[in-house]
Amino acid sequence: MADLSNFDPNAVGNPNNNIFGLPFTEADARLVILPVPWEVTVSCGAGTARAADHVFKCSTQVDLYDSDMPDGWKQGFYMKETDKRLLLKSDYLRKEAELYIDYISKGEAIEKNKFMCKSLKEINEGGVYMNQWVYEQSKNLLAKGKLVGLLGGDHSISLGFMKALAEKHGDFGVLQVDAHCDLRKGYENFTYSHASVMYNALNEIPELIRLVQVGVRDFCQEEWDLVCNSNGRVLTYLDRWIKEKQYEGETWKRIAEDIIEQLPQKVYISFDVDGLDRKLCPNTGTPVHGGFESEEILYLFKKITASGREIIGFDLVEIGIGATDWDSVVGAQLLWRMCNLLMKNQQPKTTAADH
Repeated sequence: MADLSNFDPNAVGNPNNNIFGLPFTEADARLVILPVPWEVTVSCGAGTARAADHVFKCSTQVDLYDSDMPDGWKQGFYMKETDKRLLLKSDYLRKEAELYIDYISKGEAIEKNKFMCKSLKEINEGGVYMNQWVYEQSKNLLAKGKLVGLLGGDHSISLGFMKALAEKHGDFGVLQVDAHCDLRKGYENFTYSHASVMYNALNEIPELIRLVQVGVRDFCQEEWDLVCNSNGRVLTYLDRWIKEKQYEGETWKRIAEDIIEQLPQKVYISFDVDGLDRKLCPNTGTPVHGGFESEEILYLFKKITASGREIIGFDLVEIGIGATDWDSVVGAQLLWRMCNLLMKNQQPKTTAADH
C-alpha cells in the first residue's frame, strides 16, 4: 500500500507522479488504466492513437475531490506506459489503411490491385495482433486482482478486454454509449474495424448475453436488421427516441432506470465519446450532431451501482486530438469520474438486514 502521509491532494498536480498526479505504482493501485494506442481503421479524423498520452498530461489539472466518492483515489489509480511498439505498428498500418480507404472509396475493386490486397491482409493481421495484445495485457492485470479500464485509441480496442472479462466473470452485459451501433460486418473489409467491434463481440464472446446501446444516431440498414433479429440480445436506445420521450414529459431518471433494467447483473461499460454532444469532443474520429451532456451519461452510470449491479470494467475511446487540449481535458475529467464510479461500485453492498 502506498504511503500517502506526505501527499497533499489539495496541492498542484505533480507531473512526475502518475495519472492525476497520484503517487501510486502499479503494484499499489487497485485500478489500472491500460492505454491502447491504436487507430488503424478510423473512418474520418485520426489522432486518437495518441489520446491517452494527452489525457495523462491534462489529468494533473483535475482536482482530486469527487463528491460521489471522496476517498476513491486513495485505493490507487495507475496508468501503464503507452506501448511504443504497438503505437508504431498502428502508425504504419494507418498509412496503409488511408491509401486503401481512398482506393475503395472510388469504386475500385481490390482484386485488381496486388498492393491493396497485401495492405488489406496486413491490416487485418494487425487487428488480430492488437486484440491479442489487449487480451493478454488485461488478462494479466485481472489475474493480479486489479480492476481495469481501457483508454483508447479507437473503439476496436475493446474486444480483447471483453474476452478476458468473459473468462473471469462468465455471463455479462455491455452498456455501450455511442453515436454508432458498431455492428457492421467487416466494415471496409477490415475484420476488426472500429465500426465492427460490437458485431465481433456478439459473434466471438458467447458470454456477452445482452448489449444495450444508448445514444445511437448514425447507423445503416445492415446494423438495424441485426438489432431487430437479435431476439433481444441487442437493445438500442436511439438518441431521437430518448429526446422525443423527454419532449413529451418523460424524465431522464425514468429513462435511465429503464435502460439499466435491461442489463444483467454484471456490466461492462463501453464509452465512445462521440455519444456526447460534439461540443465536448470536437475532434472525435466520427462526429455526429446531437448527443448527450456528460452529466447525463455519468448519471446513467451511477444508476448501475444504485441498482445493485456490478461494473466489471470499462473503456473510454475515440478521444480526439485538436489544436487545443479541450478534448483531452474533457477526457481526463470523464476518466476521473469513471474511475471513482468504479470504486464506488466495488464498495460492499448494504441490505435491509444490515440496518
